[in-house]
Amino acid sequence: MIYEFYRTHIIKKKNLKFFLLTLFLFACSNNNVSERPNIIFIMSDDHAVPAVSSYDGFLSNVFKTPHLDRIGKEGAIFNNAFCTNSICTPARASVLTGKYSHVNGVYTLNEKISDSQNTFPKELQKTGYYTGMIGKWHLHTEPRGFDYWKVMIGQGLYHDPIYCEMGKGWSPDPEDGTGVKYNGYVTDINTDFAIDFLDNRPKDKPFMMMLHYKAPHDEWEHSEKYSSLFEEIDVPEPETLYDDYLTRGYGMYENTQKIGENHTFYEEETGHLLGKERKSAQYQTYIKKYLRCVASIDENIGRVLQYLDNNNLTKNTIVIYTSDQGFYLGEHGMYDKRFMYEESLQIPFLIRYPKKIKPGTVNNDVISNIDFAPTILDFAGNNIPKDIQGKSFKGFFENSKSLNWRQSLYYRYWMHGAHFNIPSHYGIRTKDFKLIYFYAKGLGYSHDKYYPTDNWVYKGNEIKDSEDYWEMYDLRNDPNELNNIYENSNYKEIKESLKKELFDLKKYYKDTDESFPELYSLTKKYSD
Repeated sequence: MIYEFYRTHIIKKKNLKFFLLTLFLFACSNNNVSERPNIIFIMSDDHAVPAVSSYDGFLSNVFKTPHLDRIGKEGAIFNNAFCTNSICTPARASVLTGKYSHVNGVYTLNEKISDSQNTFPKELQKTGYYTGMIGKWHLHTEPRGFDYWKVMIGQGLYHDPIYCEMGKGWSPDPEDGTGVKYNGYVTDINTDFAIDFLDNRPKDKPFMMMLHYKAPHDEWEHSEKYSSLFEEIDVPEPETLYDDYLTRGYGMYENTQKIGENHTFYEEETGHLLGKERKSAQYQTYIKKYLRCVASIDENIGRVLQYLDNNNLTKNTIVIYTSDQGFYLGEHGMYDKRFMYEESLQIPFLIRYPKKIKPGTVNNDVISNIDFAPTILDFAGNNIPKDIQGKSFKGFFENSKSLNWRQSLYYRYWMHGAHFNIPSHYGIRTKDFKLIYFYAKGLGYSHDKYYPTDNWVYKGNEIKDSEDYWEMYDLRNDPNELNNIYENSNYKEIKESLKKELFDLKKYYKDTDESFPELYSLTKKYSD
């Protein structure tokens, strides 16, 4: 191409200055394209930190995730990454927008993300990235900001899943014929589609692909190839499997996400047992199903990493692995998520970028899922929109002296009562302490408009506004959050400092509750 340009413009027109200037601009432009990193953002659903072996949790001696571990080993692992609302749809909206639920409008499982909502894929697309979305979308509307998408309808299916594809129609209804069924196991199929996307992308553009897995969301249907995994052994139990909830508020006693009490009964395997023996057996059935699903994720991430290696893409591709939220793997006798306790609040976050991130990096700063969008945009060389509430942590890898990183997290769960009778709450988590305010009010985000009461009322799960209460934990001395110290006079000054910081954060993030008089009146003395 350069020779043809030279022959036409130099020999025929003798325009040397014009040629040199154009060649210079072409070189700069080409260099800019080649230097912009490709980005693969991989997110699973409900992947708990202890089920990633590089975090060295209570499962790491018996369960390994070598391909996930490779990302952290060749890049960075974050020990204090958290979600801001531990439920699927809001978490995904926060990842895309870099904003809290009360700003992006996705509070619960029911709201749609607005088509007009700005997202980091839209920003990348504007600046020349080829963008794609593969797998679990779960945002109730047609994906926007992508040059190509192929997504499951709703939660999706583990076996023979149904997908809608860009250009072939979108529907939230798997029964209306818009989607296409694909035979096989969903984690394998997702990866097949991801590799197809990489194969078929335009090679003259940087790419950004979001690859979202359904697993290990319940009902934990694993691939047949992993049916014998753990068949001969018992999986270690978490320390708090038989937690008695002493010192905790009524939310822990009354929630309905307890193993063997509300969901994971496994009568066929455990119906003949009683007491702790029964709960222990139910845990074994549950955890083995869960980990078998994770094993497929790890295997398929290995396929993606191998593709990058084989196609000379590893060096200039950012690979991120995370989860939409954490998950209880028997801790406190529970499964599922939602609470602000560590198991559902903390998420795995691994990132590899050989050009910029030193292998084996370990970071202990507090980051959250609203920080992912600005960090990705920053790595891509994009300007970060001013309305994004998260911050870029790219500077962690540049020895930045001016990063001035915050060391606390604001969290809020809105779905009062709906799903497992968990009270609505918000709180603050610092490196050493956690303060949670269970305000226990629906505020219109658990029933009436969004959740008609009949949908969620069943034995043990009556949706009603309840009494508010506080909890506080010293994470240095009580990492399992067994001892609520809110009323402990030895922590009075720390408690008041945390309350001030909590309401400063609420004000900073524009979550002041002034539109909810019944709640605002309870906390006005702290927010003034």
